[in-house]
Amino acid sequence: MPAIDVILPVLDEAEALPGVLGLMPAGYHPVVVDNGSSDGSAEIAAALGSQVVHEPRRGFGAACFAGLQAARSEIVCFMDCDGSLDPRDLPQVVEPVLRRQMGLVLGARAAEPGAWPAHARLANRLLAWELARRTDLRLRDLGPMRAARRKSLLALGIRDRRFGWPLEMVLRAAAAGWPIGEVEVRYLARTGGRSKVTGTLRGTVQTVRDMSVALR
Repeated sequence: MPAIDVILPVLDEAEALPGVLGLMPAGYHPVVVDNGSSDGSAEIAAALGSQVVHEPRRGFGAACFAGLQAARSEIVCFMDCDGSLDPRDLPQVVEPVLRRQMGLVLGARAAEPGAWPAHARLANRLLAWELARRTDLRLRDLGPMRAARRKSLLALGIRDRRFGWPLEMVLRAAAAGWPIGEVEVRYLARTGGRSKVTGTLRGTVQTVRDMSVALR
């Protein structure tokens, strides 16, 4: 099987990078998108053999889109690079896309104790409920580990460049008639402190705001 590019948006993840990259399965090629790190994340990723893309525009969606443009494999994956997700779960996320059973597959997070703060879990459930109300698409999780075909993703024309990117991807894929599915993946206590997105109430509120824009 040709190598599959794994897009890893990164902002100051020097502590987590070695562990994440060290667990990358054979046949999966990390594309680290540095979104303005000041802790040497880009240099660490390059030293560990990763392809490094620099995206100066701050924003989760901006980093994801830059990685998508830089990727070359037929199927691409996305995942956070903070140590909360295990790259060894990628093959089971990719499998339904590889077999053309699904157009988009999301990793539904099975969280270990303390890995997923209550406020972030609640926000995720509310967004999943709103998504179901609007599209009849019933998902447990809008998880950050996902897989799809690269050219098809580019054709969706996702416009958000902040935290609304993951939800807009699902909305546009559903509107285009893609079969969308989930597989369970492990969700671990992150490396190096709290998540910039879900680790604080402020980060969660900003994420919900950006995703609400995508819903509108």
